[in-house]
Amino acid sequence: MLTLRTLGYYAFISIALAFCFQYAEAQVVKVDTLTHWKKAFKAGLNLNQASFSSNWKAGGINSIGFNAYLNYKANYKNGANSWDNEIDLLYGMVNNAGQGTRKTLDRIFLDTRYGRSITSKWDFSFSANLQSQFAEGFSYAKDAAGVEQATLISGAFAPAYITAALGFEYHPTDYFKLRLSPFSPRVTIVNDTRLFTTSNPTPYGVALGETTRFQWLAFQMLAEFNKDIAPNVNLKWRYILFADYEKLELNKIDHRLDLNLTAKVNKFINVSFGGIAMYFYDQDKEIQISQALSLGVAYTFQNFEEKK
Repeated sequence: MLTLRTLGYYAFISIALAFCFQYAEAQVVKVDTLTHWKKAFKAGLNLNQASFSSNWKAGGINSIGFNAYLNYKANYKNGANSWDNEIDLLYGMVNNAGQGTRKTLDRIFLDTRYGRSITSKWDFSFSANLQSQFAEGFSYAKDAAGVEQATLISGAFAPAYITAALGFEYHPTDYFKLRLSPFSPRVTIVNDTRLFTTSNPTPYGVALGETTRFQWLAFQMLAEFNKDIAPNVNLKWRYILFADYEKLELNKIDHRLDLNLTAKVNKFINVSFGGIAMYFYDQDKEIQISQALSLGVAYTFQNFEEKK
């Protein structure tokens, strides 16, 4: 039976799709040879929905969800000097009947880097990046009465990681770079006092009564790959390793891998598979994994031609 809320969901899908199909195009390239800036913008919206009549015998749960992403790069190069900037945002949610709204994806990544060429493939570099999330995160478990309860485990800037890195960057091609930064101080921010509980008095390594944690002596490695590996198929991944010299043990080194594989179906439609694998000692003693497969629309714009 259609309810007002269900009709509202359908209306949202229709409007979103109409808007996206109006503005979505294949890649737009407007070459500007008079500027020292290379700029690239990508944005996309993926929607999913399922509904069942009350007498549907195969079973199922009515649901609606979406995930959206935005990536913007502005890179400057003039002689031996370079300045690279990136904004990488991702958010998704799903609403399952009887369970309410729950987020599925949530990422904020901001990065800026100044480089000074040493050779054609090596730069001296100074960089800073921010990693956080937009919205509150919950874990779900049933209590003794069998009722599902939500427990707050994260939030906006809870945690947030800000890392400054001094070192070198290796860039043998336009689609791959490797930063090695032996001096990389990091501050961890937890700005929500609700995360400090008796069962977890030091969330994300931040001490009770504090909102920040500083790690002054540390090493960071960042590797990034972004290339069309086949006609209409793009592979992008980013790997970050962070090691605190004061706790230099294999099981206390932080790792994070973000991967996304996107295939264009036609001018408007793309299919994407994304995943995140991370191991943060101060978050969990096991590897954390998230994965999403989606079909949606995308828009891209850049002012330069890709090198083949």
